[in-house]
Amino acid sequence: VFPGVRQAQWLTKTKLVEGLPPAVRGIVDNPALGLQELEERVKHVVSHARLWHSAEVAPRREQYCPVLFENLIHICRLMSGKFPSLTKRMLARNCRIAATWERESILLQVRGLSGILMNSMTPIPPVASKEEILATREHVLETFYPIAPTIDLQEVNVYKELNDTGQCFRDGYPYSHPHTLFFLESANVRTNRFRPEQLRAKMLMFAFGNALAKAKALHGNDPKVLEQPIVVQSIGTDGQLFQFMVFQLNTTDLVSNDGVKNLVWIDSDQNLYERAQCVPEVKKRVVTKPAGISGFQPDTFKKFLALYLHGTV
Repeated sequence: VFPGVRQAQWLTKTKLVEGLPPAVRGIVDNPALGLQELEERVKHVVSHARLWHSAEVAPRREQYCPVLFENLIHICRLMSGKFPSLTKRMLARNCRIAATWERESILLQVRGLSGILMNSMTPIPPVASKEEILATREHVLETFYPIAPTIDLQEVNVYKELNDTGQCFRDGYPYSHPHTLFFLESANVRTNRFRPEQLRAKMLMFAFGNALAKAKALHGNDPKVLEQPIVVQSIGTDGQLFQFMVFQLNTTDLVSNDGVKNLVWIDSDQNLYERAQCVPEVKKRVVTKPAGISGFQPDTFKKFLALYLHGTV
């Protein structure tokens, strides 16, 4: 089977751009925001999740991954002192999503639990300009001939073409815009976890699904190039390695390969730290690896926080 993101790109009619978009990189690189002042706090929460949270000698991933996530979100919330509009956010757990679309002659549907969803009172502004969006018309989507691009998808009978943004977006719900999806790959056994490439494909499909369901709720089912593109972000982690994604839905006209494409920016495989040594490693009575966190990467947290701040700063 070919790699997941390439398949997801075809299914969602999306052009991939490596790295984070300038709007997000600008937040990461802005010294006025004082992100570097949070580094010690982040180191502390990594140590708390990996070394101190559990009485076990080596905490399991299913324990430390959610603990780390909650603590990182808590640090992000502290920024609401500087940016009061950050209080206009809501984290929704176990949010269901269903979105249906046609691609060439195939009816496709993404549905299921879309991780932890942060909703906002206001949408994230488009990250690609009108010119960049129009330039995607020249982009040629990769085909997989003679392999069908739906090769490993589950085939089901669809009796109802659902487009449902779930319980999160009922009429009158104030936090009606999807902002960022969080996926925690916290299974302890490696074979039960999505590999990074699979995780990125899942992140893309669900960011697209949330954006498409929102677009249909706003504009109806007629396929069209959107006047106001919809941006949905996604962050995935196993408690150490992070995947960052910004998706922009430019069009709901998905049947053909022609015309405007959607856009996704992906920053892959970013370690927050290299290693967590719960007990010191001793060889011949000499400590070869001291207990603690080594190889801390502050930029990875800055990217996490930049996605959180995006649309506010």
